[in-house]
Order: sequence, then C-alpha cells, then structure tokens
Amino acid sequence: MVKALADRFAEAMAEYMHERVRRELWGYAPDEALDSHDLIGEKYRGIRPAPGYPSQPDHTEKETLFRLLDAENRIGVSLTSSFAMMPAASVSGLYFAHPDAVYFAVGRIEKDQVEDYARRKGWDVRTAERWLAPILNYDPFGA
Repeated sequence: MVKALADRFAEAMAEYMHERVRRELWGYAPDEALDSHDLIGEKYRGIRPAPGYPSQPDHTEKETLFRLLDAENRIGVSLTSSFAMMPAASVSGLYFAHPDAVYFAVGRIEKDQVEDYARRKGWDVRTAERWLAPILNYDPFGA
C-alpha cells in the first residue's frame, strides 16, 4: 500500500509541476482554470512525455536526461541497469508547450529504421533491437 501511495504522490507532483510550468514558470497559460475532468482529459496546452511513453519508447534516453541534470547527485534518484528509476516512485519527462503538441505513438519499426537508429546512437543492431523490442515489426531472432 505504501508503494502504491508513493507512486500516486509522484504522479500527482508531476501533474502539479506541469500546472506550475503552464501557469507560472513558463507562464503561457496564466489564466488556466481546469477541473479534474479537464486534467484527465488533457485539456491543457502542451504535453509531458517521458522515455518509455509510446512517443518515446527508448528508455535508454533517461541516461542522457539524468546525466544532463546530474539527477543522482542533485535529487538522489538513480537508474537501474534496465533504466528503471530508483526509488520506484519517481517520474521523469520532458515538457513541450507548443499549442499543437499532442501525444502520439511511434508505430512498429522495420530493420532499416533500427539499423539507422543504432548507427546514430553508436550501438550495434542487437543492442538497438533489445531496447526497441516492443516496437519491432520483425522477429530479430528470425523465427
């Protein structure tokens, strides 16, 4: 029960911070007055996707984010070898404020796309296939 509550508190804080960004810190929606139904329906301007979301399926991008923010030293959140955050009741993400920003899902990808992504990340193809396995449109084991 404590873990479930901690997860809810982390998500609530992320929602609260997104509201503060919209209304105060970036201030592009200072008069926003949304009720809980509007928030659930994502009636606000902007999005806050994160590594692992359908629009950013590569969890390894958390490593870049954590390095740039010095997250482990600054707030004590670390990454496991599978890029899960510890403590588990943690959230990370990006803010996009553009009025046309919407959530989307990256579709299934083909081998040529994986090869290109692996090249740009400095990985071998097997490594890219491992991290992108849920969205591969082919069987990397040739079955």
